[in-house]
Amino acid sequence: MSSLAPKDHAEAVALFRSEIVGALTRRELDRGELAHALAELSQQRFRPPGRKSTKTYSVATLERWYYAYKSGGLEALRPAPRSDRGRCRELTPPQRQLLLAIREEYPSASVPVILRTLVIEGRLEKGAISASTVRRFYREQGLDRLSLRQGTRGKVRLRWQAERPGALWHADVCHGAGLRIDGKTQPVRIHGIIDDASRYVIALQAHHTEREIDMLGLLVRAVRKHGPPDAFYLDNGSTYRGQTLSLACARMGTALIHAKPYDAPARGKMERFWRSLREGCLDFVGALTSLHDLNVRLWAWIDEHYHRAPHGGLMGSTPESVYENTPRPVDTFDEAMLRKALTIHARRRVRRDSTLPMDGADWETDLHFLAGRLVTVSRCLVDPSEPPWIEHEGRRHPLHPVNPKANAQRPRRSPSCLDNAHPARTPFDPPKALLDRALGKNSTSDSEQDR
Repeated sequence: MSSLAPKDHAEAVALFRSEIVGALTRRELDRGELAHALAELSQQRFRPPGRKSTKTYSVATLERWYYAYKSGGLEALRPAPRSDRGRCRELTPPQRQLLLAIREEYPSASVPVILRTLVIEGRLEKGAISASTVRRFYREQGLDRLSLRQGTRGKVRLRWQAERPGALWHADVCHGAGLRIDGKTQPVRIHGIIDDASRYVIALQAHHTEREIDMLGLLVRAVRKHGPPDAFYLDNGSTYRGQTLSLACARMGTALIHAKPYDAPARGKMERFWRSLREGCLDFVGALTSLHDLNVRLWAWIDEHYHRAPHGGLMGSTPESVYENTPRPVDTFDEAMLRKALTIHARRRVRRDSTLPMDGADWETDLHFLAGRLVTVSRCLVDPSEPPWIEHEGRRHPLHPVNPKANAQRPRRSPSCLDNAHPARTPFDPPKALLDRALGKNSTSDSEQDR
């Protein structure tokens, strides 16, 4: 902004023309003197803006510039734009309609394929239309392959922001360079949650996996510290499409929002954060051998730099100052509400050996009489190490992992077997009762006399 410059090429051309004829407009000249002066100018060579060579201008052209500048000033010397600017002049209306219909119905077809097919079918003469003309036509109509692939045709984008911190959280996963652990390369998946209004990092942690349970663990720590958000904005990955996350958000009163598939600009704030993380931290961590070493470096970069650095999207304010200084609603969400929101329930059938499956593992119950029956198994995801449980007659009965080797040494109560002699605890002998009736005995009175 230290010097004044033409705002566009048209103004530069107008300035160039005024420098040629401007001196003449300030002189008092009769018709003969003006014609003589214009004839002299027509013999001189001038270099137009943006050109490398010089050229001369005719007397008629110079005269037109002269009178236009005298009557309208610099604006009158601006070159008039072409009436068909931005349109493909070589295409006839029928050709335009045909090309539009083909691209609408076959969006993946390339321009060379379209032109070659039309020539073979005889609907277009060879060489009548160039490929560049067709590509330019498609760009004008918003039908170029890039726009169609990204789904941006006719899409209006506006810069938007949540009204306050805590109103909207973004969550995503960033793929980092693998770690060499015990001679094997392990993948790195960095799960992160940021606040929309302040760009404050709510939670961040690196894992080896990209599962729903990993994001739920991060969400638990975030909600415990900051309370649940009004809305949770995610992409369409399988990590965020599970029923558990959807149900947990619904129980917390958080709206779950998924971005449109294949629309990366819609997630611009999260993508911009990942770029900052890579350029400021991940590109310099070097060769690490554990997730702990990576996580402490990530947290140090977040706390010591990112939260305290001026942010362009916040007009120079820092994420930390915006998040802490903006009033937010009082958080009334307690631990009991969090556990209730993240408690899942599933119907399972207990096997004959008193075991049942849950979350890819086998669990065992001490309620052996439930074998073969359908039961409701519950598990709280607030603490993944907490075992699931069965609720029976108002009491909670925890399950425990199956240990087949230990079960081999556990005593068992043998069921009754007719092949083994055993003392009768309750008198019951159907054959004897029939024999007594055949002999005319009263087994009931005899037993009473015995007593």
